[in-house]
Amino acid sequence: MSKTMSVRMDRDNYNFLQEITKEEGSDLSKAVRDLVGRGRILLAVERYKRGEASLGKAAELAGVTIGQMMAILAEFGVESSVENEDYLQGLKNLEKSW
Repeated sequence: MSKTMSVRMDRDNYNFLQEITKEEGSDLSKAVRDLVGRGRILLAVERYKRGEASLGKAAELAGVTIGQMMAILAEFGVESSVENEDYLQGLKNLEKSW
């Protein structure tokens, strides 16, 4: 379900978004959604790197699965420090899906 909202931004950011939409042949809404999605991933990576989020929490912040988050961390050159708690949480989640 989509919701609408309006956002105020400075002219430089608006012009940046306009350029992105021209380059990608898309519309402004898609460009904003894409940047928000990328921002979620960067936020999750940063919090994981600083030890402020577990692997599961980072995946939740990014809106991806734990497996996808592990791949994203690898792409950013961040070592995954899967701890016992993360492993046990993964097993619990797996049990729920069966």
